Amino acid sequence: MAHAAARTASTLRDLGLLAARIVLGTIFIAHGWQKLTAWTIAGTTEAFAGMGVPMPQISAPFVAGLELIGGALLILGAATPLVGLLLAGNMLVAALIAHLGSGVFVDGGGWELVGALGAGSLALAAAGAGRLSLDHAILGRRSTARRSRAASASAAGSAAASAA
Repeated sequence: MAHAAARTASTLRDLGLLAARIVLGTIFIAHGWQKLTAWTIAGTTEAFAGMGVPMPQISAPFVAGLELIGGALLILGAATPLVGLLLAGNMLVAALIAHLGSGVFVDGGGWELVGALGAGSLALAAAGAGRLSLDHAILGRRSTARRSRAASASAAGSAAASAA
């Protein structure tokens, strides 16, 4: 019974992480794409300069690429801890430079959207992508093999200690 409950909780966790990755990733892709196409890099650079973003000629294409590529990587669940930290940092900087002085609500230029995106990204960085991800497909097998070897070594060590 406890095993079934743990399996259900684990499955729900993986589905929740997948849903969060898809939603957050889609929003980041949309914003990165907007900076590249609708606003253009030149327009984004000009907007960043007007907001006081440091080195706008470098930061505008960097942020556009980070949001576009980072969003795709979130959806895939690839390099999730690193990507989550980078996106959370990006949202923190956006909040500090452009949004904190405008209150909470996004319709007034407030920080609620960047806050939610940053918190969600940070949560994914901390929790990982879950089993329904490239991270798990690639790294999960290695960690399972490492845990198996460690358990075997521990059992062998315990057996040797008992025999002594």
